[in-house]
Amino acid sequence: METDELHRGRLIDHIQLVVRDLSASRRFYEAVFQVLGIPLGGSADDYFWADELFISTADSDAAEGKLTGRHHLAFQARDRAMVDAFYRAALDNGGTDNGGPGERSYHPGYYAAFVLDPDGNNIEAVYHGPSERSAPSVRITF
Repeated sequence: METDELHRGRLIDHIQLVVRDLSASRRFYEAVFQVLGIPLGGSADDYFWADELFISTADSDAAEGKLTGRHHLAFQARDRAMVDAFYRAALDNGGTDNGGPGERSYHPGYYAAFVLDPDGNNIEAVYHGPSERSAPSVRITF
């Protein structure tokens, strides 16, 4: 992937996280990216990136010396099994549980898992698919 490639019409152009421990963050994100089928785009001693997510140290020129606060990122998964695998990979690589895999009430079929990355950012994998909950019977009369 080229860093100078421009994608117009997206809601989010890019996201940067400034982290305390780059190696811990890289271990965490590489594991969840592998499960989600997202290749690492590039790296240096003070940063790495994948798709439109850029992660750097506080002393990186790109960071301007400021640590991020707690953020929420949601990655799309292709199916429920990928959400489950994301959750396991995250926990096995320095993540902390913030809501295990399951359907959420946001809309029918919203299946997600939430973890905190090594810096406390809320990271989610979500699959928007059919609901496995039984729909209530509805009787319409005119």
